[in-house]
Amino acid sequence: MPKAVRQLAGHLLRGLVMVWIVTTFTFVLVHEMPGNPVQAQYESLIEKGFSPDAASRQVAVTYGFVPHGSLWSQYGHYLSRLLHFDLGKSVSAQGVSVAKEVASAAKWTIGLVLAGVVLSFALGVVLGVVAAMRRNSRLGDGLSIAGSLLHGVPQYVMALVLVTLLTVKWPLFSTGDVNGLIQPGFNVAYIASIISHAVLPATAFALSSFGGYLLTMKSSVVSVLGDDFILAAELRGLSPGLVFRYISRNAILPLFTVLALSFGFMFGGAVFIESAFNYPGMGALLVSSIGQRDYSEMSGAFLLITVAVILANIVADLLYTVVDPRVRRASGT
Repeated sequence: MPKAVRQLAGHLLRGLVMVWIVTTFTFVLVHEMPGNPVQAQYESLIEKGFSPDAASRQVAVTYGFVPHGSLWSQYGHYLSRLLHFDLGKSVSAQGVSVAKEVASAAKWTIGLVLAGVVLSFALGVVLGVVAAMRRNSRLGDGLSIAGSLLHGVPQYVMALVLVTLLTVKWPLFSTGDVNGLIQPGFNVAYIASIISHAVLPATAFALSSFGGYLLTMKSSVVSVLGDDFILAAELRGLSPGLVFRYISRNAILPLFTVLALSFGFMFGGAVFIESAFNYPGMGALLVSSIGQRDYSEMSGAFLLITVAVILANIVADLLYTVVDPRVRRASGT
């Protein structure tokens, strides 16, 4: 078996173990939650006239395990449902599949995450190179200070500042329901509504991670500037543009790992940003499920965020092996 295939198999196996740990934690959390929501729903159904067997089946449909029997039997039933990609039914959405609810919310978050990460990465890389090349000038100092300040601002603070300034004080952008009174479809009005509602959350995503990219790229460029091949390129009389390409290509390598990880962690950060803008993504779904004590929907949202972070880690490891020849030679692939 080729070494690359073994490495991929190892990453996937570790990822599956992490998903199993999180699903186990979620099961225990729901099972041991104060007030026991599973038992509460079971007793509520009994009061409505359901037979014990019918009530157990209904609870199993909602939460993925029956409320009676040993803990191990309930856990086994829960894992069996997950292996069949059955996340149960949503309580707050009156029996709608949790998988459908999560998929509907995830498509909005994916768009925001892609826009925010790509924008912040592009700006951070370009301005990080400028800050390193002009590090002894006012421009370089200004960029470094801006990157440090933005890197230290929490996501929810960034979101609240943008909401306050651009939707309350100066109502330039919309928040809330993307659909509104506009008929969903491939038409100009609906697309314009999506863009209008997504600009501020995407900007909050970008600003919250831009500073980290800028500072990382600046540090990487400064370290590359001292390498022998840069001095050799300058002594050979190569054009500044070509030297700039040499510097950028070598300095950008560490940022690819950060880029891949950002996609996963921004799924978790969506909770704060989407809540601030009332945007219908994973964050809003998770906050709503917590407020309504919809534990099956909450479990599905946690599971998707976990899978996103784990996949991002796997992609980061594989991507770094591909883009950096030194790592590829060291691993023998």
